[in-house]
This record gives sequence, C-alpha cells and structure tokens, in this order.
Amino acid sequence: MSGDSPDSRPATDGGSASGGVPEPDSRPAPGEQPGPEERDHPEGRRNLEGIRIDPVVEAEHESRRAVISALVEDEPGVLARVSGLVSRRQFNIESLTVGPTTVDGHSRITMVVEETDPGIDQIEKQMAKLKPVISVGEVSGNAVTAELVLLKIEADDPAAVHAVTEMYDGRTLDAGPRTITVQLTGDEARIDDALDAFRQFGIIEIARTGQTALARGDVPTAPGEKPGTAGEPTTHDS
Repeated sequence: MSGDSPDSRPATDGGSASGGVPEPDSRPAPGEQPGPEERDHPEGRRNLEGIRIDPVVEAEHESRRAVISALVEDEPGVLARVSGLVSRRQFNIESLTVGPTTVDGHSRITMVVEETDPGIDQIEKQMAKLKPVISVGEVSGNAVTAELVLLKIEADDPAAVHAVTEMYDGRTLDAGPRTITVQLTGDEARIDDALDAFRQFGIIEIARTGQTALARGDVPTAPGEKPGTAGEPTTHDS
C-alpha cells in the first residue's frame, strides 16, 4: 500500500481537489437572463455578404452625386446586367440613359448615382468586371450635362403656357382643347426651374430621360476613350 490519504486523490469530474465539493455555476439561472429588449444589439447594417458595416466607418464618408459613363458592346441584356449589378449591391441609381456612339456596335451608358466615394469606386470596379463593358469611369465634374423632359399641361391658359415655354427655350409638341404637351432640354437646374414655373398651370404627366453627359474639350468622357476627328469614328485604347 502506498499510504495515500483520501484527500490526496485526484478530483473527479463532479468535484474539485478540495474535498470533492463541486464548483458553483456562474451562469445566470433561466429566470435571471435578460429579455430580448434588454440585450445588447450590435449597430450598423449588413451588406449582401452578411458582413456588418461599422456605422462609424460608414459615417466618415458623405454621399455625393456622381455621373458615371461606360462604353459597352451592344449585346442582348447588357443594360439589364449593368443596372442589376448596381441594384443588387444596394446602390441607388437616380437615372440611367443609353444610346449609340460613333463606333458601330458600341453604346454609351450614363448613370447618375448618389453614393460615398468608396461606393462610387465599387460601382466602377464591379461594372469593369462585366464582359460587355469596354471602359467605365466618373465623368469630370465640369462635364456638359443635359436631359430631355416631356410635360403634359392643362390648357386652361394656353397663351401663358406658351410664354413660359418660350422663356425656357422649350417646344410645343401637341396642343389641344384640354392639354398641351411641351418638350424641354437643358441641365438639371434649368429643368427644375422650368417645372416650378409650369406647376401653376397643372402638370398632368411628366417623363424625364435623366442626365446624359460628355466631358468638356479634349478630355475623354470614359477612361481611354479617344474622340474621333475629321469625321473618323471614336476609338478606344485597347
């Protein structure tokens, strides 16, 4: 026999080395646990990947409006792919226009978004990954921008409607006994001023194309784009 005393034996799973007395449970009893409204809740929204965004980091960048121009190859569904990519990532598109360029088989997409600088950078990077996209980038802040608007207005005072139309260099496209349809073009601020002036007559319907834009002078509108000269088509750096 070794002469070991009971107190020197190893502790079992249910006790401790000091006399085999179990340690007290530090967890709160079921009735003492805080309710859902009392528990700490993490702040910040989650992105589509489920990653929570730190609200402090997110607040460091203020949103701003940006005009993004993209040269794309004419393929079925290219516009849906571009707009779907942006909306899936929860970026807000204020307006989107598309039309042909001087190169056969190419189109220009002009998109107006309001996002933070990191968000705008992400839009450009994600769009650049799409196969039909040739080039994409933010248009210079000093760009030439314009949009087209059609207005259907009540015709109770046609002479006054005509006067406001001329004031804003608009065109009367249709005039009847009850309604007058007017076309306006210009930058966003001028269009907004015209709409305020026409509201006194009663605007029945409105359709706005959204902004389209080109960079001023010989600055390329999309990165790498080479404006055509002497009647030659616009080309792009390969």
